[in-house]
Amino acid sequence: TKGMFNEDAFHMMKGGVRILNLARGTLVNDDDMLAALDSGKVACYVTDFPNGKILRGKNVVAIPHLGASTPESEENCARMAADQLKDYLLNGNVKNSVNLPNVAQEWSGISRVCLIHQNIPAMLTKITSILSAEGVNVENLTNKSKKDYAYTMVDLNSRIKDKVAEELRAIPGMIRVRVLNH
Repeated sequence: TKGMFNEDAFHMMKGGVRILNLARGTLVNDDDMLAALDSGKVACYVTDFPNGKILRGKNVVAIPHLGASTPESEENCARMAADQLKDYLLNGNVKNSVNLPNVAQEWSGISRVCLIHQNIPAMLTKITSILSAEGVNVENLTNKSKKDYAYTMVDLNSRIKDKVAEELRAIPGMIRVRVLNH
């Protein structure tokens, strides 16, 4: 859509058109918009993406780009962040992380182990080997990666001992291990 509103597009419009751009600044070719404003083909251009070039044009109305800064949106963002943090703390679910993939899983066991680790081969084998050596059955397992990191959630049919959690933490490439009990 870059430059979608350009000389060719303006040529197809009726004279004196008014254009509101609240989507993205790059939709409009600035040079072509300035020419259309000068000729009267475009009577007025309203944008919340003003730049130095377009601001010099006649009949340009620049408004602040504050769509995400209304009291309602700020409150909704705060509520969403709090809900996502609560879900992570209580259930280990990750949503909208910068470094980790989105991972969510319904509880299906007594304990849940949440592991942040490097995205390298054999991590799942090492994790499940430690658990099976202790006689712990995996009820459910989810593993997703995002570039260099992976997040694994393992639901277990029993609680694990501190010793097992320490063994998981000692795996090369392991970053963090959290044990949650339902």
